Amino acid sequence: MTDEYSDTSPAWIEHSTLTAPALLGAAAGLLLGDMMHPGARRGIGIGLGILGVSALLPFVVEGVTDLVTGPRSKVGVRRKIQRIRDAGIVAPEYNEVEETLREQGLI
Repeated sequence: MTDEYSDTSPAWIEHSTLTAPALLGAAAGLLLGDMMHPGARRGIGIGLGILGVSALLPFVVEGVTDLVTGPRSKVGVRRKIQRIRDAGIVAPEYNEVEETLREQGLI
């Protein structure tokens, strides 16, 4: 049994999904570029650049956290070992009848 996540979707689907918005943005930029005032183009370009970077930020954060706390890092291995150890610790069952009999001195 493997602990790794297995993705069944082909790699080309993921790549095309990630590149489609960039291609659509480039096409819109080429079509609308000459119609706009140069000052407006600069502002919109900077705004779209900031949006693009902020859209990539979750992927970067996920990659870094996977490197630091992933299953193959030191922290991930420690966490897995601790979970295995904790799985063996079972809370004692609480039986209300036995507790009452103990309080009364019958057991």
